[in-house]
Amino acid sequence: MKRTAWFDRSFPAITDNGVMPDIIERLAGTPARLEELTRGLAEAVLVNKSGEQWSVKEEAGHLSDMEPLWSGRFDDFVNGKAELRVADLTNQRTHQANHNATALAELLQRFREQRTLLVKKLLALDEAQLDKTALHPRLKTPMRIIDLAYFVAEHDDHHLAGIREKASA
Repeated sequence: MKRTAWFDRSFPAITDNGVMPDIIERLAGTPARLEELTRGLAEAVLVNKSGEQWSVKEEAGHLSDMEPLWSGRFDDFVNGKAELRVADLTNQRTHQANHNATALAELLQRFREQRTLLVKKLLALDEAQLDKTALHPRLKTPMRIIDLAYFVAEHDDHHLAGIREKASA
């Protein structure tokens, strides 16, 4: 099944803040889903690369690499920034991290710890903060916190789907 490239995706605005607890639950569950997808995979599968595509370990490490950006963007909302901070669209942090040389357990633990902090930050938001808007720098569209939370959940699933493909190849 052909997957849409991440940079070709579009994201609808979410108008009901009442689904935020559901999105937070999805975000909180990503570490467990990542652990389940990678459990029992041989090291050869974990580090296998096909062309320019990342390995399973690199995909897992990338999720952790992105957490500071997500956390910072949620801070941008809270601090009233007009535009969210810019991402490194070349993913240099992931390319330079050498995740294949890191034990999978360490990659998983790092992501779980970072995601736990992000979820706590989201759970601490109040209703007034949920209505703040800021411009997404790449998409050039205004977002609210719920839109960014959905965006992050979709990003998680995009990489989990990539891992599933690699694990079953």
